[in-house]
Amino acid sequence: MAMSEVFWVAFVSTTSGFLLKLVSMIYKSKCSECSICCITCKRNVELEEKEFEFNRLNPAPLTPDRTEKNEIV
Repeated sequence: MAMSEVFWVAFVSTTSGFLLKLVSMIYKSKCSECSICCITCKRNVELEEKEFEFNRLNPAPLTPDRTEKNEIV
């Protein structure tokens, strides 16, 4: 019986980890529509593209905590 319990705990943990990683991959995807197996996700990525472009054009100022090459300015 103990071997069966260990198997099911490992099986459920592995399956849960796989599903969480799958959802994470879909969420981080830059695509507006993503479909993996039976899971489909439609997202509005226009806002994310605007945010990325804004951050690219307006980088955050350097502070003592955030310096280039970890040098104190």
